[in-house]
Amino acid sequence: MTAQGTAAAAGLSAGGWDWFFVVATAAVLLGYEVGLSVVERLRPQRWARSAHAVLRQEWIDSVSRNAGTEILAVQTLRNSLMSATMTASTAALALMGTVTLAAPSLHAAFEVGTPRATALTPRLVLELMMLTLLLASLVSSVMAVRYYNHVSFIVGMPVGSPDRERWQPAGRAYVRKAGLLYSGGLRQLVLVAPLVGAVLYPGAGLLAAVVLVAVLLSLDRYGLDHLAAEEVRTRA
Repeated sequence: MTAQGTAAAAGLSAGGWDWFFVVATAAVLLGYEVGLSVVERLRPQRWARSAHAVLRQEWIDSVSRNAGTEILAVQTLRNSLMSATMTASTAALALMGTVTLAAPSLHAAFEVGTPRATALTPRLVLELMMLTLLLASLVSSVMAVRYYNHVSFIVGMPVGSPDRERWQPAGRAYVRKAGLLYSGGLRQLVLVAPLVGAVLYPGAGLLAAVVLVAVLLSLDRYGLDHLAAEEVRTRA
Protein backbone atom coordinates (compact mmCIF):
# COMPACT_ATOMS: atom_id res chain seq x y z
CA MET A 1 0.00 0.00 0.00
CA THR A 2 1.36 3.40 -0.93
CA ALA A 3 1.91 6.21 1.57
CA GLN A 4 -0.98 8.12 0.06
CA GLY A 5 -3.27 5.10 0.41
CA THR A 6 -2.27 4.64 4.04
CA ALA A 7 -2.90 8.31 4.80
CA ALA A 8 -6.30 8.17 3.08
CA ALA A 9 -7.29 5.07 5.05
CA ALA A 10 -6.21 6.71 8.30
CA GLY A 11 -8.19 9.82 7.42
CA LEU A 12 -11.27 7.76 6.61
CA SER A 13 -10.96 5.87 9.89
CA ALA A 14 -10.59 9.12 11.86
CA GLY A 15 -13.58 10.58 10.04
CA GLY A 16 -15.65 7.52 10.93
CA TRP A 17 -14.82 7.91 14.60
CA ASP A 18 -15.65 11.61 14.45
CA TRP A 19 -19.09 10.77 13.05
CA PHE A 20 -19.58 8.15 15.76
CA PHE A 21 -18.80 10.62 18.56
CA VAL A 22 -21.01 13.30 17.05
CA VAL A 23 -23.97 10.95 16.63
CA ALA A 24 -23.44 9.45 20.10
CA THR A 25 -23.28 12.91 21.70
CA ALA A 26 -26.52 13.97 20.00
CA ALA A 27 -28.17 10.65 20.91
CA VAL A 28 -27.30 11.00 24.60
CA LEU A 29 -28.66 14.56 24.82
CA LEU A 30 -31.75 13.92 22.72
CA GLY A 31 -32.47 10.60 24.41
CA TYR A 32 -32.38 12.17 27.85
CA GLU A 33 -34.69 15.02 26.87
CA VAL A 34 -37.20 12.68 25.22
CA GLY A 35 -37.07 10.27 28.15
CA LEU A 36 -37.55 13.10 30.62
CA SER A 37 -40.61 14.36 28.74
CA VAL A 38 -42.14 10.88 28.87
CA VAL A 39 -41.57 10.27 32.60
CA GLU A 40 -42.76 13.79 33.43
CA ARG A 41 -46.13 12.91 31.95
CA LEU A 42 -46.30 9.65 33.91
CA ARG A 43 -45.10 10.95 37.31
CA PRO A 44 -45.16 14.75 37.18
CA GLN A 45 -44.65 15.24 40.92
CA ARG A 46 -41.35 13.37 40.87
CA TRP A 47 -39.65 15.78 38.48
CA ALA A 48 -38.67 19.36 39.12
CA ARG A 49 -39.83 20.93 35.88
CA SER A 50 -43.41 19.66 36.04
CA ALA A 51 -43.58 20.11 39.82
CA HIS A 52 -42.42 23.71 39.58
CA ALA A 53 -45.06 24.36 36.92
CA VAL A 54 -47.67 23.37 39.51
CA LEU A 55 -45.89 25.55 42.08
CA ARG A 56 -46.19 28.64 39.90
CA GLN A 57 -49.90 28.02 39.34
CA GLU A 58 -50.48 27.61 43.07
CA TRP A 59 -48.49 30.79 43.68
CA ILE A 60 -50.74 32.90 41.47
CA ASP A 61 -53.81 31.32 43.10
CA SER A 62 -52.40 32.20 46.53
CA VAL A 63 -51.64 35.85 45.75
CA SER A 64 -55.04 36.16 44.09
CA ARG A 65 -56.78 35.18 47.34
CA ASN A 66 -54.89 37.62 49.59
CA ALA A 67 -55.46 41.34 49.24
CA GLY A 68 -52.39 43.56 49.51
CA THR A 69 -50.07 41.16 47.69
CA GLU A 70 -50.25 42.91 44.34
CA ILE A 71 -46.96 44.79 44.70
CA LEU A 72 -45.15 41.73 46.05
CA ALA A 73 -46.47 39.63 43.17
CA VAL A 74 -45.34 42.17 40.57
CA GLN A 75 -41.88 42.33 42.15
CA THR A 76 -41.62 38.54 42.11
CA LEU A 77 -42.55 38.47 38.44
CA ARG A 78 -40.07 41.26 37.75
CA ASN A 79 -37.28 39.08 39.11
CA SER A 80 -38.39 36.19 36.90
CA LEU A 81 -38.69 38.50 33.92
CA MET A 82 -35.14 39.80 34.48
CA SER A 83 -33.80 36.24 34.67
CA ALA A 84 -35.49 35.34 31.38
CA THR A 85 -34.14 38.55 29.84
CA MET A 86 -30.60 37.65 30.88
CA THR A 87 -30.97 34.19 29.36
CA ALA A 88 -32.29 35.69 26.13
CA SER A 89 -29.38 38.16 26.00
CA THR A 90 -26.85 35.39 26.62
CA ALA A 91 -28.41 33.22 23.93
CA ALA A 92 -28.41 36.13 21.47
CA LEU A 93 -24.74 36.92 22.09
CA ALA A 94 -23.78 33.24 21.84
CA LEU A 95 -25.81 32.89 18.64
CA MET A 96 -24.08 35.85 17.02
CA GLY A 97 -20.67 34.55 18.05
CA THR A 98 -21.43 31.06 16.75
CA VAL A 99 -22.70 32.43 13.45
CA THR A 100 -19.49 34.43 13.08
CA LEU A 101 -17.28 31.42 13.76
CA ALA A 102 -19.36 29.02 11.65
CA ALA A 103 -19.80 31.38 8.69
CA PRO A 104 -16.75 30.18 6.71
CA SER A 105 -17.64 26.49 6.93
CA LEU A 106 -21.33 27.18 6.27
CA HIS A 107 -20.46 29.29 3.24
CA ALA A 108 -18.14 26.62 1.90
CA ALA A 109 -20.66 23.83 2.51
CA PHE A 110 -23.60 25.53 0.81
CA GLU A 111 -21.66 27.16 -1.99
CA VAL A 112 -22.94 26.34 -5.46
CA GLY A 113 -21.01 23.49 -6.99
CA THR A 114 -19.80 21.97 -3.73
CA PRO A 115 -20.33 18.17 -3.69
CA ARG A 116 -22.83 17.30 -0.97
CA ALA A 117 -20.83 14.20 -0.03
CA THR A 118 -17.87 16.31 1.05
CA ALA A 119 -19.86 19.33 2.28
CA LEU A 120 -21.46 17.54 5.23
CA THR A 121 -18.76 17.11 7.87
CA PRO A 122 -18.95 16.30 11.60
CA ARG A 123 -17.89 19.85 12.44
CA LEU A 124 -20.59 21.32 10.22
CA VAL A 125 -23.24 19.13 11.86
CA LEU A 126 -22.06 20.25 15.30
CA GLU A 127 -22.18 23.89 14.28
CA LEU A 128 -25.72 23.49 12.92
CA MET A 129 -26.78 21.78 16.15
CA MET A 130 -25.29 24.61 18.19
CA LEU A 131 -27.07 27.21 16.07
CA THR A 132 -30.36 25.33 16.43
CA LEU A 133 -30.08 25.08 20.22
CA LEU A 134 -29.07 28.72 20.62
CA LEU A 135 -31.89 29.90 18.38
CA ALA A 136 -34.37 27.74 20.31
CA SER A 137 -33.02 29.12 23.59
CA LEU A 138 -33.40 32.69 22.34
CA VAL A 139 -36.97 32.16 21.14
CA SER A 140 -38.01 30.31 24.31
CA SER A 141 -36.53 32.99 26.57
CA VAL A 142 -38.09 35.84 24.62
CA MET A 143 -41.49 34.14 24.76
CA ALA A 144 -41.02 33.61 28.51
CA VAL A 145 -40.43 37.35 28.87
CA ARG A 146 -43.62 37.98 26.91
CA TYR A 147 -45.75 35.74 29.12
CA TYR A 148 -44.21 37.03 32.36
CA ASN A 149 -45.01 40.55 31.18
CA HIS A 150 -48.67 39.61 30.61
CA VAL A 151 -48.92 37.96 34.03
CA SER A 152 -47.52 41.06 35.73
CA PHE A 153 -50.45 43.09 34.40
CA ILE A 154 -52.90 40.50 35.69
CA VAL A 155 -51.46 40.22 39.22
CA GLY A 156 -51.23 44.01 39.40
CA MET A 157 -55.03 44.24 39.32
CA PRO A 158 -56.73 44.62 42.72
CA VAL A 159 -57.46 41.29 44.39
CA GLY A 160 -61.16 40.50 44.28
CA SER A 161 -61.95 42.89 41.46
CA PRO A 162 -64.09 41.61 38.56
CA ASP A 163 -61.25 42.24 36.13
CA ARG A 164 -58.86 40.18 38.21
CA GLU A 165 -61.34 37.33 38.42
CA ARG A 166 -61.94 37.41 34.68
CA TRP A 167 -58.22 37.24 33.85
CA GLN A 168 -57.28 34.73 36.55
CA PRO A 169 -57.47 31.63 34.26
CA ALA A 170 -55.28 33.39 31.71
CA GLY A 171 -52.81 34.28 34.46
CA ARG A 172 -52.54 30.66 35.59
CA ALA A 173 -51.94 29.51 32.02
CA TYR A 174 -49.46 32.29 31.25
CA VAL A 175 -47.36 31.79 34.37
CA ARG A 176 -47.13 28.07 33.65
CA LYS A 177 -46.11 28.68 30.03
CA ALA A 178 -43.60 31.34 31.04
CA GLY A 179 -41.92 29.04 33.55
CA LEU A 180 -41.71 26.13 31.13
CA LEU A 181 -40.36 28.35 28.37
CA TYR A 182 -37.75 29.86 30.67
CA SER A 183 -36.73 26.40 31.86
CA GLY A 184 -36.49 25.21 28.26
CA GLY A 185 -34.43 28.21 27.17
CA LEU A 186 -31.99 27.76 30.03
CA ARG A 187 -31.70 24.03 29.40
CA GLN A 188 -31.06 24.53 25.68
CA LEU A 189 -28.31 26.98 26.57
CA VAL A 190 -26.70 24.40 28.86
CA LEU A 191 -26.94 21.65 26.23
CA VAL A 192 -24.63 23.66 23.99
CA ALA A 193 -21.66 22.90 26.28
CA PRO A 194 -21.10 19.27 25.13
CA LEU A 195 -21.32 20.40 21.51
CA VAL A 196 -18.60 22.98 22.13
CA GLY A 197 -16.46 20.21 23.59
CA ALA A 198 -17.17 18.05 20.53
CA VAL A 199 -16.02 20.84 18.22
CA LEU A 200 -12.69 20.96 20.06
CA TYR A 201 -12.36 17.17 20.22
CA PRO A 202 -15.19 14.80 19.21
CA GLY A 203 -14.56 12.34 22.04
CA ALA A 204 -14.74 15.13 24.62
CA GLY A 205 -18.28 15.93 23.48
CA LEU A 206 -19.55 12.45 24.32
CA LEU A 207 -17.87 12.51 27.72
CA ALA A 208 -19.27 15.97 28.46
CA ALA A 209 -22.75 14.83 27.38
CA VAL A 210 -22.69 11.84 29.74
CA VAL A 211 -21.50 13.99 32.65
CA LEU A 212 -24.09 16.66 31.90
CA VAL A 213 -26.93 14.13 31.73
CA ALA A 214 -25.83 12.66 35.07
CA VAL A 215 -25.88 16.14 36.65
CA LEU A 216 -29.23 17.03 35.09
CA LEU A 217 -30.75 13.75 36.25
CA SER A 218 -29.81 14.49 39.86
CA LEU A 219 -31.32 17.97 39.57
CA ASP A 220 -34.44 17.04 37.62
CA ARG A 221 -35.50 14.32 40.08
CA TYR A 222 -36.14 16.88 42.82
CA GLY A 223 -39.91 17.32 42.97
CA LEU A 224 -42.96 17.46 45.23
CA ASP A 225 -42.55 13.84 46.34
CA HIS A 226 -39.17 14.73 47.75
CA LEU A 227 -40.61 17.75 49.53
CA ALA A 228 -43.39 15.62 51.01
CA ALA A 229 -40.89 13.07 52.30
CA GLU A 230 -38.83 15.84 53.92
CA GLU A 231 -41.96 17.20 55.59
CA VAL A 232 -42.81 13.76 57.01
CA ARG A 233 -39.30 13.34 58.40
CA THR A 234 -39.42 16.81 59.95
CA ARG A 235 -42.72 16.13 61.71
CA ALA A 236 -41.48 12.76 62.94
